[in-house]
Amino acid sequence: MKGTLARIFLAVALLMSAPAPAALKGPVKTDAGQVSGAVTDPSISVFRGVPYAAAPVGDLRFRPPAPVVPWKGVRSAERPGLICPRLPSPNGPSSPNDTGNLPIGEDCLNLDIYTGAQGGGERRPVMVWFHGGTRGAGSSSAPTYESTALAKKGAVVVLVNFRGGPLGFLATPELSRESGHNASGNYALMDDIAALKWIKRNIGAFGGDPGNVTIFGESLGAGTVNFLALSPFSKGLFQRRITQSHSLYSHDPMIQDHGTRSQTMKEAEASGEQFMQLAGVKTAAELRRLPWEKIFDAFARSFKPGPLTGFANEMPWTYVIDGYIVPHNYTDTYAAHAQVDADALTGENRDENGAAADTAFALVAAGKATAPRYTTALLPRSEYLAFVHQRYGVMADEYLKLYPADTDQQGFETANAASRDSGQLSSFMWAEQVTPGSKKHVYIYRFSQAPPGPNHDVTGAYHGADLRYVFNNPLSNWTDEDHRVADMMSSYWVNFARTGNPNGPGLPNWPAFDGKTLSTMELGRSNAPIPFPEPAKVDFWRRYYASQPAL
Repeated sequence: MKGTLARIFLAVALLMSAPAPAALKGPVKTDAGQVSGAVTDPSISVFRGVPYAAAPVGDLRFRPPAPVVPWKGVRSAERPGLICPRLPSPNGPSSPNDTGNLPIGEDCLNLDIYTGAQGGGERRPVMVWFHGGTRGAGSSSAPTYESTALAKKGAVVVLVNFRGGPLGFLATPELSRESGHNASGNYALMDDIAALKWIKRNIGAFGGDPGNVTIFGESLGAGTVNFLALSPFSKGLFQRRITQSHSLYSHDPMIQDHGTRSQTMKEAEASGEQFMQLAGVKTAAELRRLPWEKIFDAFARSFKPGPLTGFANEMPWTYVIDGYIVPHNYTDTYAAHAQVDADALTGENRDENGAAADTAFALVAAGKATAPRYTTALLPRSEYLAFVHQRYGVMADEYLKLYPADTDQQGFETANAASRDSGQLSSFMWAEQVTPGSKKHVYIYRFSQAPPGPNHDVTGAYHGADLRYVFNNPLSNWTDEDHRVADMMSSYWVNFARTGNPNGPGLPNWPAFDGKTLSTMELGRSNAPIPFPEPAKVDFWRRYYASQPAL
């Protein structure tokens, strides 16, 4: 009896100490052929560079993505595929979209899959990431988006690479005529729709549930998510969406400063004709024969950095209200309840949209730090007042009564407050706009954790600061608090993908938007709902947005 018990205890001990069985290394069958991946963690397998569409080269450049060319045998998916042509990151290795030395090329319509499933049929929630980056010039292959931690929490994570810059957004009258739909310019969005269709057909073989897909993204990636929700071609392809910087009310002019902006077909074609001149060509055929390097050289020259947002160039390079892929703008689509009805989780970072860390002014004034680019809160008082009158027009004096700027320091403090108040209310009004007639849930947050580093006391929770926390992908200088915030946020995100509710055991309660309570969930410093500003400021922002054009 003792020998039997000993053998039982030994077997249990060995079972408990043994590493979790590896997931699907492969081969896994897709509708174009078999792929084999790599085990990067004892319980997680990764399939990289899996094509979801044909290479958009030659005659396929500036056209909708074509079906994948099938292959025979087993295709290795152990290494990243090509990343799409892009401009160098302006911040170099410090940028969340920096991809190091990964090879670049146009045969880049590929995706990476992280899964802990042991086989098909497990039906895990699927999270599909769309990267940000200046005018689409980012990549989901950036190390920031390594997704092992999310996969270990139970999600199947798919990272999508798609065309950006002129390859993803160029519109011209000639391209519109040849399309058959009198529309051009949304090739990036068509890539993303093709990827979602591939996922619906194939993700079950990787252990994912094709009927439970959450799309998420940050910056231009959030814009991508927003525009996918406007497109009738996306219906049935996802059930939930997460937008990290930004879901903004459709009358908020801040939309036009960021990746969530849009162009009319007329505007996009006019920009495209300007670009053709910069590139030194007259026809689409000539442009299709140019090496992509020459196209991106012209792309770099199309930028004319502005003093505030940095995107005051004549060619905005973004999605087009083309009457086909995106039939209508935000306001008209929401008014008709024509968007993809999906559970939503959305929020802003505390120190983006022109704000800075509360400690930034003293450091900059003392000459101990340099003001970050495009931070309106740190403008000299005269320049800040000029910005206020430009932005708020006839309401500028009322704005300055609520947010006075009698000195440089006071202007800094109130500009920070105004940025945070306006962003908070804009997200709330967005939720009001999309929920009538919907039974879906919306969760709103503000991320406030300032990553450690030399600029911690200046940039604070800057644009993009949330990314590594969402992916629970730490850096060596993280504190215990950083690890705690990352574990919390990644758990919220996976829980939301699983059920449409981010809450779960051991997490601070996050109340859903109810259309009545003016509060936002703070993630980072307090991890609790934070109240809205006083009623006079809420009233100001509501009236200001009501005075702005419908976007």
